[in-house]
Amino acid sequence: MRVFKVILAFLPVAYCGWLLFYFLNQGGLNDSAVADGLGPTVIGLGLVGLLFCIPLVFKLIRLVVTPRGPKSDASRPDLSEPSEESGFDADAALARYMARKQAAAEGLPSSAPAAAPAGEVPQRPSFGRKIG
Repeated sequence: MRVFKVILAFLPVAYCGWLLFYFLNQGGLNDSAVADGLGPTVIGLGLVGLLFCIPLVFKLIRLVVTPRGPKSDASRPDLSEPSEESGFDADAALARYMARKQAAAEGLPSSAPAAAPAGEVPQRPSFGRKIG
């Protein structure tokens, strides 16, 4: 699959190169491209061809550098165990969330901060013009 992508990246480079070769050899070797007014066209084709070379070079480097074999399971981290590096345990966090949700459904106070009573509107800091 990667070789196919390299071939597809080579096609516009080859096309621009062919057009460049064609316009340079239009009337012989006596600098006819400039005499016929094709100088800007030849320079533009050269620049566009160089721009098309950038993805081709990156794809060739990727083809050569990266391994082609299937990835082994040893390179993938085991997500079932808590990570010792971060100290975060997803199962424990889920259990705490479910316990808080269960306590809120039963009407028991939880360790989370309580919401403001329904009748009172908490005073918020204002920005800009003060009203009243």
